[in-house]
Amino acid sequence: MPETVAAGLRLAPDALTRPFEPSQFNFKTTAELEPFLGVLGQERAVEALQFGVAMPRPGYNVYVMGEPGTGRFSFVRRYLKAEGKRLETPSDWVYVNNFDEPREPRVLELPHGGAAAFIADINQLIDNLLATFPAVFEHPSFQQKKSAIDRGFNQRYDKALDVIEKLALEKEIALYRDSTNIAFTPMKEGKALDETEFAQLPESERERYHEDISALEVRLNEELASLPQWKRESTNQLRQLNDETISQALQPLLAPLSEKYAENAGIEAYLQAVQVNLLKTVVEQLVDENRPEAQNRVLLEEQYSPSLVVGHPVDGGAPVVFEPHPTYDNLFGRIEYNTDQGALYTSYRQLRPGALHRANGGFLMLEAEKLLSEPFVWEALKRALQSRKLKMESPLAELGRLATVTLTPQVIPLNVKVIIIGSRQLYYTLQDLDPDFQEMFRVLVDFDEDIPLAEDSLEQFAQLMKTRTSEEGMAPLTAAAVARLATYSARLAEHQGRLSARIGDLFQLVSEADFIRQLAKDEVTDVGHIERALKAKATRTGRVSARILEDILAGVILIDSEGAAIGKCNGLTVLEVGDSAFGMPARISATVYPGGSGIVDIEREVNLGQPIHSKGVMILTGYLGSRYAQEFPLEISASIALEQSYGYVDGDSASLGECCALISALSRTPLKQCFAITGSINQFGEVQAVGGVNEKIEGFFRLCEARGLTGEQGVIIPFANVTTLMLDERVLEAVRQQRFHVYAVRQVDEALSLLVGEDVGAANEQGHFPKGSVNARVVERLRDIAEIEMEDEGKSESATADQAPSTPEGGD
Repeated sequence: MPETVAAGLRLAPDALTRPFEPSQFNFKTTAELEPFLGVLGQERAVEALQFGVAMPRPGYNVYVMGEPGTGRFSFVRRYLKAEGKRLETPSDWVYVNNFDEPREPRVLELPHGGAAAFIADINQLIDNLLATFPAVFEHPSFQQKKSAIDRGFNQRYDKALDVIEKLALEKEIALYRDSTNIAFTPMKEGKALDETEFAQLPESERERYHEDISALEVRLNEELASLPQWKRESTNQLRQLNDETISQALQPLLAPLSEKYAENAGIEAYLQAVQVNLLKTVVEQLVDENRPEAQNRVLLEEQYSPSLVVGHPVDGGAPVVFEPHPTYDNLFGRIEYNTDQGALYTSYRQLRPGALHRANGGFLMLEAEKLLSEPFVWEALKRALQSRKLKMESPLAELGRLATVTLTPQVIPLNVKVIIIGSRQLYYTLQDLDPDFQEMFRVLVDFDEDIPLAEDSLEQFAQLMKTRTSEEGMAPLTAAAVARLATYSARLAEHQGRLSARIGDLFQLVSEADFIRQLAKDEVTDVGHIERALKAKATRTGRVSARILEDILAGVILIDSEGAAIGKCNGLTVLEVGDSAFGMPARISATVYPGGSGIVDIEREVNLGQPIHSKGVMILTGYLGSRYAQEFPLEISASIALEQSYGYVDGDSASLGECCALISALSRTPLKQCFAITGSINQFGEVQAVGGVNEKIEGFFRLCEARGLTGEQGVIIPFANVTTLMLDERVLEAVRQQRFHVYAVRQVDEALSLLVGEDVGAANEQGHFPKGSVNARVVERLRDIAEIEMEDEGKSESATADQAPSTPEGGD
C-alpha cells in the first residue's frame, strides 16, 4: 500500500488524547477555591429533582436513576436537607391508651415540639397523683364523713337489735352478739342457763323457751330484712364520698392541663377519659397501702403516660430520613411483646415507630435494590402511598401466623415524599412488571454517566475536588494534580469532550494519592502522587494481564507481531477481572472451502458466542453477498474462530477483523501480523465504533513493546472512535517517535489495504474491480466455488435421473 494512503489514515499524536494542563486552572492549590455544593454537569437531573420535590400532588414521588459512584445519593440528600429547612416542621404524634378498648390505641396530633411537653405534663400529673393519693383519704374531713356514714349504718343496725333484745328480756331470754353472729339463750332469775341446767327444766318449760326463741328469730329476721339495703345504701354513700373526694382532688391537677390544651380536641377528650378512668384506678390501686410507691408509678405510667411516635425540634423544618435497612419493621414500625409465664402480651406503650413515622411530613430516601429484596415491604409501601395512611400492623397477622392478641393502633395520616435510588435496569423492570409504579413514581431523576465539558466544567471539577478533600480532611491538590485527575476522568468517560460522572472512582484515587503523600510527608498532593497511586493500583490488579502477556511471549498463546499470514489477523479484546479492565490481542482465523454451509461461527456452534457476537458474524454474509456476489450465488463454506478463547465471547468489535481474515482466506492474500485490528461493520462495509478502545490499543502496545518496537507495528481502529481516545503516555511517546502507529478507518477496504500493504481495488460503475486486485481475486474465487457447486448439483441430478426406474409402456 502506498505510504501516502497509509499516512492519510495514520493519526497524529495530538489526536490520541486530550491532556488537561495546569495552565487551564487559575489557582496553585485547591485551598484557594470555594467549595462546590452542586452536582457536576447533571442539569437535567437537578431540574427533575427540583420539580419532583416541589410538586405537592400525590403520586409525584421520585426515582433517582443512575450508576453508583455518580454522586447521586450525596447530592439528593444534601438537596433535600436544604429544601427541608425551608419547609414547615410537621406535627408531633403520640399514642395514648384507649380505656374503652385497650387493643385499639388512639393517636394524638400535637404541634411540632409539643409531644415532649405533653409527655412531661402527664408525667408531672402522675407525680401529683402519687403525692395526692392516698393522702387525701387520710384527711380529717374525709374521715369524719366516712365515720358518719358508718355510724348511720351501725345506728340502724343497733336500733333493730335493741327492739329484739327488749322483747327477749320480757320472755326471760338473753340476746348475745359478736362481730359475726347473733344468738338467743334462756334465762332463769336473771341468769343465763347452760345446757345442763336447761335440760333439768320441765319439758313444758323447755318447750315454751323453744317457741319463744323461734318467735324471736322470726322477729329478728323481720327487723333485719332491710339490712342488705342499709349496707347497699351505706356502700353507695361511701362510693359517692370517694368519687367526690377523688374528683375534688383531681380538679386542681387536671384543670391546668385542660386549660393548656383547650384548643386540641383530641387531648381534651383524652384528659376527660383519664379523669373518668382515674376514679376506678385510684380506688383499686392507689389506696392499697401495701403496694410500694415505685410500683404504683409503673402502673400509672403504663396506663396514662403517652407513647411517643415522633417528635420534631421546634424549628427543624421537614425531616429527611434515609433508611439503610428497609425491613418491614424498620419502615412501618412494630408492635413489641412481653412474656408472662409463657404468654405474650402487649400494650400501646410497646408501639415502636418506623422510618415512615419519622419522615412523615418530609422526605424518605430508600435504595431500590434493598427495598425490593425485603418481604411484604413493596406492596405495603404502595398501599400506604395510595391510601395516604400509615398503619402499624404485623405482616404475619395477615398470614394468620401470629397466634396471640395484638393491637390495632389508630392510623396516622401520611404525607411523605418518597425518593428511591436505584439502577436503570430496575427502573425499567418496575415499569414493565408493576402497573402501580408509574402512577406513584412519576418523576424520574436520571443521572448521566458522562459530563459534557462546558466552559465552567473544569472550574467546578476543581471545586468539587476541593470540597471532597476538605470534607475528608485530606491535603489540598495542586493544579497539576487536578489536571491529571481531569485527564483520568476523561479516560474513564472514554471521550475527549467529556468527564466521567463516576465521581466515586476519582475520590478513591484522590484518597490513595493522599495516603502516598502522607508517607512522603509532603504538604500538598501533586501530580507525582496521582501517578504513583495509578501505578500502584495497576500493579495490584495486574496479575492476570501480566500472566497472559507472559504466555504470549512464551508462545503458549499464539500471537504474531511480525510477518504475514493468510486467513489470520490480530483482533483486540477487553477482559474485565474484578474492578480492572485490560486489553489483550487475540488471533482471528478464517478458512474457506467449497460447500453450501455458509459462514460458520465456531463460537456460536459451541455455545460460547453470545448474541451480539453472533450477529456481527452473520452480518459478514450480507456484506460478502452484496459486495462480491452480484452475478452468481454465494455458495461457500467458511469457518471463523477467535483462537484460544475458552470462555464466553460477546460484542461485535471483532467483526472487522473477521471480515479481513475471511477476505484474506478467499483471495489467498497474506495479512501483515504487525497490525492488530478492532471495529464493527455493517452490511455496507462501513466501520462502526466499539468500546474499550484505549485498553485494546494499550494491550497490543504492551506486547509489541515487550518484543521490541519495530516502527511498523500499530493498531487499526474505527474512525468513529477517534474522539474516545485517551491513551497512556507510554503509547503517546512511542507514536511521537514513530515507533508505533494508530490508524483510523471508515471502510473495510481501508483496513484491508493497511493489512495487505496495497490498494485492494475499488469497483467501477459496473461493479467490477481492477483485474489482479485483492477484491477481484475474491470475486474470482467466489465464482469458481459457485461453479463447482453448480457442477456438483448437475452431476447429482443426472445421477438421480439415471437411477430412476423406467415406467413400462401400456397398462394392465
